Amino acid sequence: MGHDAYQTLRVSRKDAVAHVTIDNPPINVLSVGVMTDLRRLLTTLAGDDTVRVIVFDSADPDFFLAHVDMTITPDALAGLMADLPDGVNVFRAVGEQLRRQPQVTIVKLAGKARGGGAEFVAAADMAFAATGTAGLGQIEALMGIIPGGGATQYLTERVGRNRALEIVLGADLMDAGTAERYGWVNRAVPADQLDEFVDRLAGNIAALPGSVVAAAKRTMAPRDHSDGLARENDAWAGLVFRPATAQFMGAGLANGAQTRDGEQDLEGLFRQLAGQLNDRP
Repeated sequence: MGHDAYQTLRVSRKDAVAHVTIDNPPINVLSVGVMTDLRRLLTTLAGDDTVRVIVFDSADPDFFLAHVDMTITPDALAGLMADLPDGVNVFRAVGEQLRRQPQVTIVKLAGKARGGGAEFVAAADMAFAATGTAGLGQIEALMGIIPGGGATQYLTERVGRNRALEIVLGADLMDAGTAERYGWVNRAVPADQLDEFVDRLAGNIAALPGSVVAAAKRTMAPRDHSDGLARENDAWAGLVFRPATAQFMGAGLANGAQTRDGEQDLEGLFRQLAGQLNDRP
C-alpha cells in the first residue's frame, strides 16, 4: 500500500486505519484513473485483515469528488468494463464494491460532491460533512439524464422515496445541515472540528476487536438493490446516449463545467444553458 502505488490517491496507514486522500487536480473529477485506482485499492484492502477502517478525504478543500469526468469516452472506459461484476455498470462498480467492503468505510466531506461523487458518499458506510463548506448534489437531471451510478437506490434507502425524488429532480446543491437532517450523511460537523471528529471515531472503531467489526458489518449487511439497479441502468441508458445529451454536456464544458469557477454554481450554469438551448435533452 505504498505512497506511489496509485496515480490519483495518496494512501497512508495509522494503526488499523487506512487514510485515502483523493488527489486528481484541478477539481477531483471522477475520472477513469480515479475509478481504476479506487477499485484496485479496495480490492487490495479487502484482503488485509489488519485494516479495520478506511477514511476517504480530498486533497482539494473545495471538491471531494466533483462528478464523473464529462470528457470520458467509451474507448477510455474499455479497461474498466472488462472486469465488471454481474449486473453492474461501469459507473456503479466502485460504489457497489465500496458497499461490500469488509472494512468500515467513512467519508470526510469538506467540499462539494456532485453526481458520481455524491453517489460515492452515499455508498460509504458513514459520511460526515463540514458545516458551511460541504455540499452534495445529484445534478444529472439538469443534463437530461438520471443518476446511473446507484443514487436512485442508495438515496431511496437512506432518505426515503419522497426526499430522494426531491434530490434527483430538484437537482440542487444540498448543504451539510440539510443533508444531515435528510439522512444523506451521518452528521454535519463544524469545519474546524471535522478532522478531529472523524479521526477519533475511526480510531475508536479500529481499536475494537476485529471480530466485533466483522460481526457488525456482517449482521448489518448492505441491502441488495439488484432489481432497482437494473431499472436504473435501463432508464439511464435510454437517456444518456441521445445526441441531445451529448450536445448539452458539450455546451456545459464549453461554458465552464470542469473549471474551478464554473463548478462553484454548476446547477446555475446548466439551468442557464437549458434556457438558451432550443433542443433541450
